[in-house]
Amino acid sequence: MTRARALRNRCLGAEGIGEVAASLTLDDALRYLSATPYRHDVTPGVTPAEAQRAVSATLLWHLRILAGWQPASGADAVRALAAGFEISNTEHHLRALVPAPLRPGTGGLHAPPYRLGALAIAWKRLARTRTPSELRAALAASAWGDPGGDSAAAVATGMRVSAAVRLATAVPDAERWAAARLALLVGREVFVVGRRMPDVSARRAARLLGSRAVDAGSYADFRTALPATGRWLLEDIDEAADLWRAEARWWNVVERDGRELLRRSRFGPQPVVGAVALLSADAWRTRGALELASRGGGTGDWPVEVLGAPG
Repeated sequence: MTRARALRNRCLGAEGIGEVAASLTLDDALRYLSATPYRHDVTPGVTPAEAQRAVSATLLWHLRILAGWQPASGADAVRALAAGFEISNTEHHLRALVPAPLRPGTGGLHAPPYRLGALAIAWKRLARTRTPSELRAALAASAWGDPGGDSAAAVATGMRVSAAVRLATAVPDAERWAAARLALLVGREVFVVGRRMPDVSARRAARLLGSRAVDAGSYADFRTALPATGRWLLEDIDEAADLWRAEARWWNVVERDGRELLRRSRFGPQPVVGAVALLSADAWRTRGALELASRGGGTGDWPVEVLGAPG
């Protein structure tokens, strides 16, 4: 797909991301970004969270363009790959339904929802809900399925599990990404946070990870029981407390696989999936570079802990 391959030009790339990361101030980084594909809404003076969210919004816009070029099957693939944006919208909406003090500098609670367009799964229905119980009911009646509770934790976990299962089913080329990401989610929830997953989400996760892994009583047993599609991400992570190391590894593999998919010349969804992977990895690294710039800049290997994507 020529158009999918053309979107590689919308990536900042390693050199550009390095420039952002080495900036001594956030405003310096934003001035640099103002001449790049991420220039929209990244004017000096915004907070780190606002700048990172603007990068995410640019990624979403590129994915909407890409989906608009596709036949129905291709658009469905992009929608499954972009599900994180609807999850973010829903999490922000739920926080607004149950107000809590806003942390200084987050800028998150009052941020407008991402404009999903044709990439929405059930957002219009979810956005109309006025209580957590209504939100849960709307999720249960949609393709997301019942998250098993109306708390922020239950909704966040339930939607992420659902998204992983949907992605593995709808986009076979992304099954390994989906299973590994789900393994990381379950590992964190159960063995780091110490929070039992709602039964409905556990059953859904077992569709990708197997019931033996989902029911494991220890991290060691969990890792051993994982299928190959999910176990590769945790191969040398012997302790649950070290699961943070898997985040950057996951993105490295997604980027590498995406580059290979994009190179394939045959017709089919592979170039589209590859383009989404490269655009998403580039945006993730750009957000991490902005975090570094807000802390005074950095060079060389970037600390993994600053590379997380905001909601």
